[in-house]
Amino acid sequence: MEPHLCLVTGSIDRVFTGRPPWQIVAITTTSVLGTIWLCQVLFQDESLYQRAKKKVFKLARLIPAVRRKVEAETAKINDSFVKDISQSGNYYTELPHDGLGQEEILTKVDDYLELGHYRWKEGFISGAVYYYDPKLIELVTSVYGKASYTNPLHPDVFPGVCKMEAEVIRMTATLFHGGPETCGTMTTGGTESIMMACKAYRDYARESRGITKPNMVLSVTAHSGFDKAAKYLGIFTKVVPIDKNTTEVDIRAMERAINRNTVMLVGSAPNFPYGTMDDIEAIAALGRKYNIPVHVDACLGGFLIVFMKRAGYPVRPFDFSIPGVTSISADTHKYGFTPKGSSVILYSAKVYRHHQYTVTTDWPGGVYGSPTVNGSRAGGVIAATWATMMHFGLDGYVEATKRIIDTTRHIEQQLRGMKNIYIFGTPATSVIGIGSKDFDIYLLAGEMNSLGWNLNSLQFPSGIHICVTYMHTQSGVADKFVEDVRSKIVDIMRNPSKPVEGKMAIYGAAQFVPDRELIGEFTRCFIDSLFYTPVDKLAK
Repeated sequence: MEPHLCLVTGSIDRVFTGRPPWQIVAITTTSVLGTIWLCQVLFQDESLYQRAKKKVFKLARLIPAVRRKVEAETAKINDSFVKDISQSGNYYTELPHDGLGQEEILTKVDDYLELGHYRWKEGFISGAVYYYDPKLIELVTSVYGKASYTNPLHPDVFPGVCKMEAEVIRMTATLFHGGPETCGTMTTGGTESIMMACKAYRDYARESRGITKPNMVLSVTAHSGFDKAAKYLGIFTKVVPIDKNTTEVDIRAMERAINRNTVMLVGSAPNFPYGTMDDIEAIAALGRKYNIPVHVDACLGGFLIVFMKRAGYPVRPFDFSIPGVTSISADTHKYGFTPKGSSVILYSAKVYRHHQYTVTTDWPGGVYGSPTVNGSRAGGVIAATWATMMHFGLDGYVEATKRIIDTTRHIEQQLRGMKNIYIFGTPATSVIGIGSKDFDIYLLAGEMNSLGWNLNSLQFPSGIHICVTYMHTQSGVADKFVEDVRSKIVDIMRNPSKPVEGKMAIYGAAQFVPDRELIGEFTRCFIDSLFYTPVDKLAK
């Protein structure tokens, strides 16, 4: 026997010498169970530090003085949200006894749609509204009306709607260089498309590899829809950092995060915060190396990036032309200019799509199968999406893409020439992230807001971005944005240490609060305020 083994066995023998059998069994059992427990505590996807920090904050909030302070601040913030969101005028809190007439209803709808002060039709909004043309609205309204009561859940009743959905999927797959095996479904938006991919890979890994504690590896800049999907589906998110200069995912960190329970890798083309594109080829190489599916999130810029080469702009490979890319999500209701509530999730093979489906075979109501989260789906949205894509055609989308990217590059170039601000990375499509080392960037957001501009706020680090849409290609809009930024920076630099006020102050302070559960409570208050009516004041 090897000397080191003799030392180990000798030590064990001395521990148990002279002990009765029941003690030997008890010590052995306790040691084994204790070791298993310790391993479970130490070796989890979430670090021991993160778990300990959450526990400390949770216990601290049990202290009466701390709890009262938290409740007081929450109530104050909740009141401010309600004040900002609530609208003047009467609210309907009960059904009218007599139904309203058609003209009265349409008048009230017009009144409701006029609420709010942002000039979105003039291009003062970042993202949100990607195209506005009364003629297109007339077309999709007519199409939606014709198909408004159809439902692809009943394909035998509405086969034409199913045909339109199949054509939308195939046309989109062709744009992303999908082959004959490429397939997919339509969904209600990017979040559902992301959720469907996560569900498919979770179930695929469970069946093919026996994984019961799945995790996904993704960049810190990946869309929060992945976190939402993970919460719904019981998947742990292993978030990896980005390169501070390029703002692209750190490929080495991504590889280190992969383990035997990893069911999918995620890349963004582009990401939401900075509009930069991850190295999809490198991520796909990791997928091939470790035999893990790779999802490309092109929800935001998918219907730009597929047309950029045709529009004269080079772009790195990002789609099914790369071996190892197994799924892509792309929102038709963004740069596809279709009505809200439509997106596409694509797979390189049907085996993945099959795991997206939900199938129930033993229900008394019959065999039930559903491709997405919803059972019944709005056939009107499918028809309107199909009609919009047919309306634009390839040339129409290429022309729109050229105008949008031209405008984005113009704005980016002008912003890079300004002192006191910088651009995050190199924007790949239409999003430009802006930061500053000389003043609190939220000051600029607030000042631009006072001029009617609505920009997106970023955190970790503080930043803002503008998502350029077709609305910004209108004559003079881009130049006005640039001039307003330049003018406001000059004003800010007269007193760069001026504190941020209003909602931007709350947002800026929030990122420095270590108890993220507290920020979660504030966020819930904001969501509550969206559903506010005067009757809600009676609720306790």
